[in-house]
Amino acid sequence: MAAVEVVDRAGEKVSKIDLSDDVFETPVKKSVLHDVVRMQLAKRRSGTAKVKGRSEIVGSTKKLYRQKGTGNARSGDVKSPLRRGGGVIFGPSQRSYFYKIPKKVRLKALKMALSSKLESGELLIIDDLKLDKVKTKEFVQVLQNLNLKKVLIVFDQDDQNVVLSARNIPNVKVIKPAGLNVYDILKYDSLLLMESAVKSIEGRLL
Repeated sequence: MAAVEVVDRAGEKVSKIDLSDDVFETPVKKSVLHDVVRMQLAKRRSGTAKVKGRSEIVGSTKKLYRQKGTGNARSGDVKSPLRRGGGVIFGPSQRSYFYKIPKKVRLKALKMALSSKLESGELLIIDDLKLDKVKTKEFVQVLQNLNLKKVLIVFDQDDQNVVLSARNIPNVKVIKPAGLNVYDILKYDSLLLMESAVKSIEGRLL
């Protein structure tokens, strides 16, 4: 097991914690991480771009004028894509971009993302983050003590003071262990774990 130092809110080392090798020592494969991130981003796409085709336009289906003898081009009804207000040819329609990757692969990718943060020294574990009240300034000071700027914080307690204190800070996101995902881990420069959240993460992935 990898032993990682635990710090307090002042950035001082207070203890050590053993991390599971099965979770935090997984060999990293960039292709697997790439596939899972693509799946997550595809799932987030709204797919709501929509135009009306010829069959969806409300209007008469009567031919506007006779085929020959008028000097005009041959024309159908008012819903023709060639006329103003007509349907659109091959336009976008509402769709879902979602596709699935096997659950085992997704869990493996999550382990790889955590392992990559530990390997690169971008994983930090803190003993406690509780705040007595909502105070963004105090929370910013904690991040400065830890020398963190763009950081993902995994917090396993129902403490709204922490969530509300962090929500207005740029490039800082607070989530629970159940919401931990590959995209967010790789997006942020640093990963800050509550000491009590480590067991929750390992329990989810083992």
